[in-house]
Amino acid sequence: MTIRRRIDVRDRRPPAPEPSPSSLFRDDGFRKLFSAAAASTVGTQVSFVAVPLVAVIALDATPGQVGLLGVLKTVAFLLVGLPAGVWLDRMRRRGVMIGTDLARAVLLGSIPLAWWLDLLTLTQLYVVVLLTGVLTVFFDVAALSYLPSLVGRDRLVDANSKLVSLEAAAGVAGPSLAGFLVQVTAAPVALAIDAATFLWSALVLRRIRRPEPPPVPADGRPLWRGVGAGIRFVLGHPLLRPIAVTGAATNLFLQIATVTLPLLVHRELGFSAGMLGLFFSCGGVGVLLGALTARRFGERLGVGPTLLVSGLLSTPAGFLVALVDRGGWLWVAMLGWLVLTYRIGLDNVLLVSIRQRVTPDPMLNRMNATMRFLFTGVLAIGAAVVGVLGEVAGVRVGMWVAALGLAFAWLPLVVSPVRALRAADRIRPAGPRPGTGQRRAGRSRLSGN
Repeated sequence: MTIRRRIDVRDRRPPAPEPSPSSLFRDDGFRKLFSAAAASTVGTQVSFVAVPLVAVIALDATPGQVGLLGVLKTVAFLLVGLPAGVWLDRMRRRGVMIGTDLARAVLLGSIPLAWWLDLLTLTQLYVVVLLTGVLTVFFDVAALSYLPSLVGRDRLVDANSKLVSLEAAAGVAGPSLAGFLVQVTAAPVALAIDAATFLWSALVLRRIRRPEPPPVPADGRPLWRGVGAGIRFVLGHPLLRPIAVTGAATNLFLQIATVTLPLLVHRELGFSAGMLGLFFSCGGVGVLLGALTARRFGERLGVGPTLLVSGLLSTPAGFLVALVDRGGWLWVAMLGWLVLTYRIGLDNVLLVSIRQRVTPDPMLNRMNATMRFLFTGVLAIGAAVVGVLGEVAGVRVGMWVAALGLAFAWLPLVVSPVRALRAADRIRPAGPRPGTGQRRAGRSRLSGN
């Protein structure tokens, strides 16, 4: 006989997790979340390819207009990334995920409808991409904060490993699937399929019955105070601060690399677009392998030692990537890219799990929003750096900057308590209630270290 505890509305603690099955895929709640993530991830890959093609094929857009679409995809993280965490404190996270999925389905579905009615314009594409980006901010932050209450903090490494592996696999196969759909149908029709994936995701999420912690009641404080509390919590925490620096550095130099590689490999070295695609696919394979093996290495070596060993072993790979050239050097650089992205996939699982594990539930939204803001904000900086370096020193110098930056981006972890962590599931969250200061926010309990 199961006895269920009655939860008082004043109790802001998460409900006690249900007994853990031997595999997360036997957990009904996680299985539904994974199914929803699979659908929306495939949809995202379709829109990544189809939206620019709609602009080019259906609307005869110029390169500058297509570039503006790319800017609008990420600018939402800079516009609403930080306040999103405070707003989400007042909302049910699963409800936000369902609502944003439905809204994205409507927005993306409006494109094929307008195309069929011969009413599609570039202005509509801009609006859809911008609003979809805003909705994605809220979905991503809510999803990261929802996972600990769904699976329990002791299974975060396993859950993140599966979800990051899913994203990596979609990154390898998704563009090819998207290209096939665009070829056999049309770019606007492919976006109708994209809209259907978000609709499916919402319906599956709606079927999750496990309760989540109630939202924090509004306290009447100005928005900026809540945003500031989230920033102070992240920058004042001995584990979150080095994770934030490492993640921002990795994204910065990864952006420089991904923008520079097409200029170097295709334009200056003369390789085909197919070879460039193969180069990037190696990166997707690396992320996938890193995500799949992160849990095993974390359990056998310890989380901190795993991060440090992977950093040490991947450092020479940065030099290999920078040596990309004609002949066999292309394959050497691909190998280096595979090793670097393997470390990135492994880091994604372990560092995200630490973030979720160490942060108390009332601060999860603001912590994730602050991290997203930092990690996405540096993408614009990376693109600007490529432009400056390309004009002043040449794209080869830009490739060296990117490769060496990726090789050493893990170093902030060496001088932080992260290096001493053994098991992520033994970190107990400790910190402030919403709105408390930095002194208390910087404390955490590291059990067993």
